[in-house]
Amino acid sequence: MAKSPTTPPNFEQGVIDVIRKSGVDPESIQTFIHGTTVIINALTERKGVKTGLITTAGFRDVLEIARGNRPDLFNLRYKKPEPFVERYLRQEVTERMNQLGEEIVPLDEDRIKELVDYFKKEEVDAIAVAYLHAYKNPAHEIRTVELINELWPEAAVTASHEVTKEWREYERTNTAVLNSYVKPIASSYIDRLNARLSELGTGDLRYIMQSNGGTTTFEQAKKTPINMVESGPVAGIYGAAYLGEILGEKNIIAFDIGGTTAKCSLIVEGEVKVSTDYYIEKDEYNAGYPIKTPVVDIVEIGNGGGSIAWIDEGGALKVGPQSAGSVPGPVAYGQGGTEPTTTDANLLTGRLSPKNFDYNVDMAKVEEAIKTKVADRFEMKPEDGALGIIRIANSNMLNALKLISVRKGYDPRDFTLVAFGGGGSMHAPALARELGVRKVVVPVASPVFSAWGMLMTDLRHDYIQTYIARVNGLDLDGFNKEWDELARMATAQFAEENIEKENIRFMRFADMRYAGQEHTVKVPLASGPVTPESLTQLIADFHELHEKNYTFKLEEAETEIVNLHLTAFGSVEKPALKKLQLKGGTAKDALKEKRPVYYEQDGWVDTVVYNRSKLEPGMAFSGPAVIEEQAAVTVIYPDQKASIDEYGNLIIETEVR
Repeated sequence: MAKSPTTPPNFEQGVIDVIRKSGVDPESIQTFIHGTTVIINALTERKGVKTGLITTAGFRDVLEIARGNRPDLFNLRYKKPEPFVERYLRQEVTERMNQLGEEIVPLDEDRIKELVDYFKKEEVDAIAVAYLHAYKNPAHEIRTVELINELWPEAAVTASHEVTKEWREYERTNTAVLNSYVKPIASSYIDRLNARLSELGTGDLRYIMQSNGGTTTFEQAKKTPINMVESGPVAGIYGAAYLGEILGEKNIIAFDIGGTTAKCSLIVEGEVKVSTDYYIEKDEYNAGYPIKTPVVDIVEIGNGGGSIAWIDEGGALKVGPQSAGSVPGPVAYGQGGTEPTTTDANLLTGRLSPKNFDYNVDMAKVEEAIKTKVADRFEMKPEDGALGIIRIANSNMLNALKLISVRKGYDPRDFTLVAFGGGGSMHAPALARELGVRKVVVPVASPVFSAWGMLMTDLRHDYIQTYIARVNGLDLDGFNKEWDELARMATAQFAEENIEKENIRFMRFADMRYAGQEHTVKVPLASGPVTPESLTQLIADFHELHEKNYTFKLEEAETEIVNLHLTAFGSVEKPALKKLQLKGGTAKDALKEKRPVYYEQDGWVDTVVYNRSKLEPGMAFSGPAVIEEQAAVTVIYPDQKASIDEYGNLIIETEVR
């Protein structure tokens, strides 16, 4: 493994740097899989391109109207999110389909030609096309894209049906807009990366991680880059699920801490939850922006190693979501940072060692920053101020962990916490103790675990089609034809990606609800033709899942199908996880030093520090202990026990009853 700094704005250079740093012969690389934050960064930093929208007459303002369910109900100053496309660039065209996909008003093709000239004049770089009920019949969208490509082939165009065939006018329109907004950015980045890889002589099997946990080809990623919005984080979630399967742990809380954020996701019975109800920039005060594409269910908060500690107007200590980033970074980096961060607090309390930084750490400056900005405000010692920063950060992360477990009706005692990322192992043992989790697993190469997770994934495509029908009296022939059509589309797409038919497998789900409800529940559907018997089982499964999700079921009520969801996997070869060979070392050989570490209940305690690379399977020890590895540290608390399993994973027993 190797780790190399990000190189903005030329992100592909960082990828090339890490390949060279790894020492791997580029020409020996047969398959290349990549995860990236280029898309989410372009969206959150508003660094996409100037985008125009063409929509059905009368629906120009759907992005502005959005939804009426305000997240911050009693805030009189609440403002709706501003659309990514300004009103003068949102243009209407006469056309209309009804909800059955039948043409009511023909497409005004002359208007399309006028709009192309208008967008050229306004120097637009990308165009989104979103027509009413195009999820049912996209004929008008298809013709519109054809005309734009004929008249202006340089423009980046997205039709809404290309990214989602699910209803919800606002969400579908916004998804199409965001795809167009980042499409030129994604195409440029992927092309540059592809060219650099070709220069190195790597193999032609090149894939990019998608938000649904599967991979896709470079070419497909350029068409629908919005599917890469959570490209980086989801790989670690799937890696945790795969590792859990190997270790016999089917219930997993995947926990990833980086420099600016902490992310967590729940894996139940080995299954990673994927949803199309995804938002960016959504929190308790902001409605955010919906993206109607399949994304792994992740809770993300603005707390990481670079999160800044600050005092609010009421005199309370806060940590994050503001981050010092990598430039100027924490005070410890010596790059001009003046605000104390979680990293600085971990340094001052002995959890981190200044010897392991790439910078010359001035501990006096670190202590002074925490003293003046935090400790003095509460009339406490600097180390207590630092501990306060850590405890607030842990509290924020604990709330996120509760959101995906306790708040959804799951008992954390039934789960194992898999911690990864640069800061995951640092905080996980303390969080597990507070949450009630009995076991923590820190995998091998935890700082780059998401990269390993990519190697454990298959190609994946999700096909979602809105299909509204009451289950009572369902036309089974028509229902089965819809599933067959989705399977045909999947098989054709995999054929373009050189995946043989025998390597394709399907999973089917129906989004269902009680008649008259708004929300749905995703219900698995057995493979093969749907029969009256399998339909009865589908209804029974829906009642059970509805009760699990919403605490009640209405077995006498009529049920309704809303969406069909086909997940198609194209199996690719994966490396086997190997057991470590014993070298005959002892725990004493792995001992680096003893240093004082400041703990919540015990104060300063002389703590043994181990070099993880020298720990071997079968070794076991009790806390307090610190385990250091390249780019990560694990803190074992005084009442906890740790051991190394046969694969080299660090297993921590929290001693929670």
